[in-house]
Amino acid sequence: MISFDKINKWYGSYHALCDVSAEVAKGEVVVVCGPSGSGKSTLIRTVNRLEEIQSGKIVFDGQDIHAPRLNLNHFRAGVGFVFQSFNLFPHLSVLDNIMMAPVNVLGTKRSDARAQALALLERVGLGAKANAFPGQLSGGQQQRVAIARALAMKPPAMLFDEPTSALDPEMVGEVLQVMKSLAKDGMTMICVTHEMGFAREVADRVWFMDHGKLVETGSPDSFFTSPQSPRAQKFLSDLRSH
Repeated sequence: MISFDKINKWYGSYHALCDVSAEVAKGEVVVVCGPSGSGKSTLIRTVNRLEEIQSGKIVFDGQDIHAPRLNLNHFRAGVGFVFQSFNLFPHLSVLDNIMMAPVNVLGTKRSDARAQALALLERVGLGAKANAFPGQLSGGQQQRVAIARALAMKPPAMLFDEPTSALDPEMVGEVLQVMKSLAKDGMTMICVTHEMGFAREVADRVWFMDHGKLVETGSPDSFFTSPQSPRAQKFLSDLRSH
């Protein structure tokens, strides 16, 4: 579904991604972890070209995302992306936030978009909040609306960039619960997260990054019980000591 082939990214002289090569299979859940500044968020943001790369090739659902004739807006519309900071439109109701892209980008009839939005709100446990505005919701509720909004475009894969790091601890679980249900339904997902319990329980594979390099990949079981690289060993022992 998603492949990275020798991806390199610089910010000036800073080498943010160094020769990253990896693949995500259809229906697979990959959790990307590593210390702050390791390139995790930069990598996930290259998939829909929020970050441009200097060399390498990225293929998403059979499409070379740097093909010369690629319609970037049309392409981005098909990539589900959930941000750390929700990015909901504050002046629109929850329902209108979810309906906006299907109506304006896909040309979906308003009645159909409304029915779909209501069903998605039920799915994320917020059926009663359709007419609320983002400012009236908790952070966890806003993030669940953001997930519903991304799902409204029926994307083949979902990208999560630290979706719980801006939340109070008691709200983290409600967002992870929605992500777990998506994984159970077979959604292809890449999740940049510090939630190691989620990685252990839901991921098919864990990617560990450090200094812009993909240092180690493996099943959650092998990564958490017997990490191969000294850097991953130190990362996990630091986590456990906290």
